[in-house]
Amino acid sequence: MEDMKKYSPKEVDSIKEKDHIQLIDVREDEEVAQGMIENALHIPLGEIQDAYTDLDKDKEYIMICRSGRRSYNAAAFLQEQGFNVANMSGGMLEWPGEIIIK
Repeated sequence: MEDMKKYSPKEVDSIKEKDHIQLIDVREDEEVAQGMIENALHIPLGEIQDAYTDLDKDKEYIMICRSGRRSYNAAAFLQEQGFNVANMSGGMLEWPGEIIIK
């Protein structure tokens, strides 16, 4: 497998509004209920294998979780499926930006 591209939370905060980038939060429902990054798509890790066929291969996906481990696994799976994907290292524990409560 190719090396996994990664961004720091600070880098993600500065590029998250770009049209070609989609953030995907793979945390569980109870975790995202505590707050998530605005405009991030919520797809729990356990649902990635069923949901990935609805994703656009022309976008870059940045995967997010609490600490960076689950999102790495999700990113590795999507990378194997041919997606342009990166992991947000450090996860929401290191997120410097605003969050929204849904």
